[in-house]
Amino acid sequence: MKITYKTATLDDLEAMIKVGDTLFDYPIKPERAQEFLSDPRHHLLLAYHENTIVGMASGLHYVHPDKDPQLFINEASVVESYQNKGIGRALIQQLCEYGKNLGCKEAWVATEKSNLPAQRAYLAANGIQDIEEIVLFEFNLKE
Repeated sequence: MKITYKTATLDDLEAMIKVGDTLFDYPIKPERAQEFLSDPRHHLLLAYHENTIVGMASGLHYVHPDKDPQLFINEASVVESYQNKGIGRALIQQLCEYGKNLGCKEAWVATEKSNLPAQRAYLAANGIQDIEEIVLFEFNLKE
């Protein structure tokens, strides 16, 4: 099985809509997808099998006044029937290389303790698990 990897563009929008919440958390919102794909700091790598998207990894790179550029890996996902074939690992490695080419000095990602498949993929992609526990806070910004 040949998997091809590419950086997403607006030309991939139709295929993204087609795979929808089989791969992404929710159905694709075309206007949000267009906004994301048009933003030079947002990045989406796609894994294709033939003409179908079977995996993705998204992230954004950012700068801060006292730090070198960093790549935040937002999420990675592989369609269930394509899991355990190295696609997630390859997507993360390629996204990190992409960030490196953008000048990022570090990449990072967080996942739930219960998400063992993600942890395995991140470790397989040469990620180093931080030994310090983190505490996550969410803020509801809806009215």
